Amino acid sequence: MASSLWRDSDFRGLWVGQTASQLGEHTGLVVLPLFAVLALDAGATELGVLRAVGQAPVLLLSLFVGAWVDRWRTRTVMVLTDAGRAVALGAAAVAGLFGWLGLPTLFVIAFAVGALSVFFDVAYQACLVRLVGRDQLVRGNSALEGSRSAAQIGGPALGGALVSLLSAPIAAASSALFFALSFLSIRRLRRTESIPDRPDRPGRPSRVWRRIHEGLRFVVGDTALRTVCLASAAFQFSFAAVMTVYLLYLPRELHLSGTAVGLALAATGPGALLGSLLAARLPNRFGYGPVLVAGAALGDGVFLCVPALHGSPAVTVPALLAVNFVFGAGSQLVNVTVMAVRQTVTPDGMQGRAAATITFVGMGLSPLGSLLGGLLAEEWGSRTTLWVTAAGMLVSPLVMTLSPLARLGRTVPAPRSRRS
Repeated sequence: MASSLWRDSDFRGLWVGQTASQLGEHTGLVVLPLFAVLALDAGATELGVLRAVGQAPVLLLSLFVGAWVDRWRTRTVMVLTDAGRAVALGAAAVAGLFGWLGLPTLFVIAFAVGALSVFFDVAYQACLVRLVGRDQLVRGNSALEGSRSAAQIGGPALGGALVSLLSAPIAAASSALFFALSFLSIRRLRRTESIPDRPDRPGRPSRVWRRIHEGLRFVVGDTALRTVCLASAAFQFSFAAVMTVYLLYLPRELHLSGTAVGLALAATGPGALLGSLLAARLPNRFGYGPVLVAGAALGDGVFLCVPALHGSPAVTVPALLAVNFVFGAGSQLVNVTVMAVRQTVTPDGMQGRAAATITFVGMGLSPLGSLLGGLLAEEWGSRTTLWVTAAGMLVSPLVMTLSPLARLGRTVPAPRSRRS
């Protein structure tokens, strides 16, 4: 079954496009904050605002994007957003070369890239369901999330190295090139998509607000998806706060260079690759629920080791590599398993709205988490704030443990519309 996926040229094109897109995202996620900290001497609050601005489109746009994507061809959405992100980061590179890349410009670029990424992420999740059968979703998601892992290996390390060794404009240009590669790959998809969510009456499409309400009602009414929303919200809020402080803590408290920061973050990639491989096997052996709880507890809990680190880079860098490897494995195991559960229980015509609703609820609190992380770091210091915010990440596996999601077995119920 796995080999049949790779014989499909459209699936291969989606995989290459996803890999390149994620490389662009992960390079950019490191380049903009590091440039703000190292070149513009941004403080904790300013860094928190920068990260919040980049994450705000998730809160502002996700529900609308889900309603629109269910009615559009996902190939068109992904191609247009890749082109937009390439232009935005290309503009950042030009601005940097002319000395215009200050904090206001970074805010604009971060918001634009974040907004376009919302469209791409919702579209590619819906695209997979239109390309492969439901019996291949776990393996298909494992392969696509493996591409995310490859991006996590190369993106942060490349971004950190380019900022340290060359310049932020060169680093931004590299991100733009990755988005251009994704554009070229996805543009070559040949399969004609059937759009499952048609208007109720020809020529009279449903109103966007009604369609958004349908997506919200569907997710809230499904126990598994409702729990995924709550657990994701708890995780993303705390993780956003953690990462804001983390990007200050490493260069200023542990005195690591941009290259060392990128290397430490890149260790998430090999761990995520392992998590993707495990996600293709463990749910069928131990059950979806136990795998979700165990993966979340392991991946989130390991971050409590970070604020305990002291000493020279010779000591702290290997420890950070280990922490990020374990975090990558646990979080990716959860990501792939959750996506398979969500896609399996959701009817075809609701895929975009379900993905967008979960993204809205799950990641909508990220901007607030980023702001809170920056504010707390100003008041308490980065080490104390890391202790508090890392402990907050454990709320997510606790929510799963206390819900019926933890009791999911080796099979996932079919979509409601197909249930007898």
